[in-house]
Amino acid sequence: MKIAVIGSTMMDLVSYTDKIPAAGETCESEEFHIACGGKGANQAIAAGKLGADVLMLTSVGDDLFGEQARKNFAEHHVDTKYVRTAKDTMNGVATILVDASSQNRILIHKGANDRLTPAMIAAAGNDLKQCGLFVLQLEVPLETVYAAIIFARENHIPVLLNPAPAVKELSIEMVCQCDFFVPNETELAALTRMPTNSLDEIRKAAAQLVSQGMKNVIVTMGDKGVLWLNGNQQELVPAKHVTAVDTTGAGDAFIGCFAACYTSTGDIRQSLQEASLYAALSVTKKGTQDSYASYAEFKSFAAEKI
Repeated sequence: MKIAVIGSTMMDLVSYTDKIPAAGETCESEEFHIACGGKGANQAIAAGKLGADVLMLTSVGDDLFGEQARKNFAEHHVDTKYVRTAKDTMNGVATILVDASSQNRILIHKGANDRLTPAMIAAAGNDLKQCGLFVLQLEVPLETVYAAIIFARENHIPVLLNPAPAVKELSIEMVCQCDFFVPNETELAALTRMPTNSLDEIRKAAAQLVSQGMKNVIVTMGDKGVLWLNGNQQELVPAKHVTAVDTTGAGDAFIGCFAACYTSTGDIRQSLQEASLYAALSVTKKGTQDSYASYAEFKSFAAEKI
């Protein structure tokens, strides 16, 4: 069943350094590379690498980065029918700093992503109606995200919303129309205004969202695993131990794999387990999309971890 990823496309400018510079400080980067990114694109590529049928709805710049992004989708067998080029607009860019502990700091410029409009969803309506899951993020205008949710509800299509980056203005009413709400700890804290420094605090914050009417809250917690809550249960999916090299894009790897598995099996628990493992594999390599394994590579890794 086809997955519609409606969201952002970026070009990642990644620097690796021993330490993140303090205010007014200049540090030397040990390594630098440019790669295709953006939360929407990352999630689409991850699902595509795992063999899912993916339709990407996004806006790219009319510059070299936009051309490269479009080519990248095609190379990974992601349907580009609704990859639109915004005239006289630069592509979205993410500046990423990765320190010696593999943690990252990210600064984004939305660029063409701000040109992804509700009208583009309406224009793609006939093809979107054939999809079995919508995957959304918040690097594009909120009105477009809301339009996608409304369209999905009207056409009985499940929706997964990744509230990244966290937006305090996010409508709880709209979120409650989604089937899966997938924040990390930081995003959960920003949205609930509750502390998330321990597993117990994360449970309480996630439970507050469920009490407000959210169907399935899935909190990604890095090496602490994944917490899944709904009105009937709470379940912790432990993370597999790996040696992390670069955590950039791990959350997107998780969502791409979850979407691929869920549209294939309809099994939430199995999808969570596979997505957690896929994300763990991604942090063992540098880069974002470059770190995402193919289906064969992932199955080989999974067999080793059983």
